[in-house]
This record gives sequence, structure tokens and C-alpha cells, in this order.
Amino acid sequence: MSKPTERFTTTVQDYLKYRPSYPHEVLQVLIEECGLSTQSTVADVGSGTGLFSKLLLDFGSTVYAVEPNQAMREAAEDFLKNYKNFYSIDGTAEATTLPSQSIDLVTVGTAFHWFDPVKTKIEFKRILTSPGWVMLMWNVRNQEQSMLIRDYEELILKYGTDYRESNARKFDKTAVADFFSPNQMKVRSFKNIQIFDWQGLQGRLLSASYSLRPGDVNYDTMMQELKKIFNKYQHDGCVEFLYETKLYYGRLYKG
Repeated sequence: MSKPTERFTTTVQDYLKYRPSYPHEVLQVLIEECGLSTQSTVADVGSGTGLFSKLLLDFGSTVYAVEPNQAMREAAEDFLKNYKNFYSIDGTAEATTLPSQSIDLVTVGTAFHWFDPVKTKIEFKRILTSPGWVMLMWNVRNQEQSMLIRDYEELILKYGTDYRESNARKFDKTAVADFFSPNQMKVRSFKNIQIFDWQGLQGRLLSASYSLRPGDVNYDTMMQELKKIFNKYQHDGCVEFLYETKLYYGRLYKG
């Protein structure tokens, strides 16, 4: 399995185009429960191509986007270049390079499963001001409510290069209450949907680090099976790709 910081280098453009952003309800939770304001300084850690950073920037907060993968970081820098309150940081969750007690809130979008939770907690406590709010988020494919997603899951289990072993499948075991202990971890979830035409569904698959690439053995067969899934569920040339956005959040400091 490739290093977590290198896994998405070949998927950057598909990731930027075809990965989902996050529902605006997430911002409401941050505002109402975690004290987010336009004056807040936020560290968006494992920020990737900047999908969640953009929501924070549109709201008006200052964002330090911490991302170790150069290709993804550069994509975010281009994507968010018109925001004066955006700062791109070459760092990791375990070593952000940010000054101590410089951050009001930490957000992590679909990345915490790649972190070392013990070292990450130490680093987050170092950079955060009290009370130290952290929100961990995942866009989880909703197999329970979507037959298309069930078929898609079978496809990537069959053809994914290391999907069965991928940390991306294990977030419920890593985003545990121990990370926020001795404080309480809160949980919320929201519906999230993408609408794809055939090109979009292909791009969504290719945005995954475990997907076969053009030229790989079985790549064409994988795409033929994906097209069958698309044809089975499409309506007026599009399919609905259903997620549940799961939030795990709490404070790292007492008070």
C-alpha cells in the first residue's frame, strides 16, 4: 500500500472535479456549537484540493489548509487563489508547522483515517486555543438507502487495488471517543447527494486512490461493469450518488 501522503497524487484532477463537498448544515453546526465566526482562524487539516476549505472561506473565516501531498496542495492553491484569507501549508496532521495556540478550530474532511491519532491529538492540542474544538467529517457512501451504491461498492471491492485493506473503510473504528477523551464526542449526520452523468460517474471512480488506472489489467472490464451499473440506474442520462455526511466533534480542552 502506498504512503497516505502520496496516494492521491495521480488522482488530483478527478478528485477536484468529482469528489463531493460538504452540506452547508455542517457550517451551521460549527457556528452554533463550536463557536465558528467570521473572525475565527481555522486549520483545515488534510485539506486536499480545498473542498471544505472553500466553504469556510466563503463564510468569511481565515483558513490554514494543511496538506502534505504537493499535487493536491497545488490544486487547492489554484482553486482558492482568489481568497485573501486562505493560507496553504505544507504539513501533516502530526506536524502542522503552525504556531502554538494560533488556531480557534480544527476541521478534518475525509482524512482522519490516515492520521496517527495519538500524535495528531498532541499536535492539535498544541496549535489550538482553549476550548479546542475539533470536527472530523466523512462523506460515507450510503449503501443502506441506495441500490446503486451497493452495486458500486461490489465493483470497487472486486477491482480496487487495495480497497479491502484501505483505512478509508475503517473510519468508524478510528474516529473514536478516545480521541476527545475526557470530553464528550458529539455525532451528527446529514444527507449529501451528487448527480452524475456517465462521464461524472467514471470520474468519481477514478478519483479514488485504490481505483485501477488506464492501462492496468482489468481496467477496461471494470469500466464496462461500471457502465452497466450506470445504465441500470440512470434516469434522463444521470444517476444519483447518495452519501451520509457523518460528523464527529468535540473539545480537546476542559472549560
